[in-house]
Amino acid sequence: MTDLSTLHYTSEHEWLLIDGSTATVGITDYAADKLGDVVYVDLPTEGAEVQAGKVVGEIESTKSVGELYAPALGTVLEVNQAVVDSPDLVNSDPFGEGWLIKIDLSEGTPAGLLSRDEYVALTAE
Repeated sequence: MTDLSTLHYTSEHEWLLIDGSTATVGITDYAADKLGDVVYVDLPTEGAEVQAGKVVGEIESTKSVGELYAPALGTVLEVNQAVVDSPDLVNSDPFGEGWLIKIDLSEGTPAGLLSRDEYVALTAE
């Protein structure tokens, strides 16, 4: 199980695990729950340049379609093919096997990321 307090979060309901200049990106359990049963994931291709705050993919569920935003400027290093093949991983393990993409952060760590406590406060209902 991932230690959720070590992750960084965005207000668009994504999490980042930053390891050196690489960020593994996924959506939070809150986002996965709001989407419902995920049935399709469209992700950028490896090598694609992404810009912070821009849409880079879609997550389709039985209830709606959600957009995936790039949390940082960088290059897509890896796409989780397991999620493309089995989109339900986003629901069953959003902080583990349900990760979506890995981005090179050679341009630097993005500003405005939230801590776990800040994210929990943001999503409190």
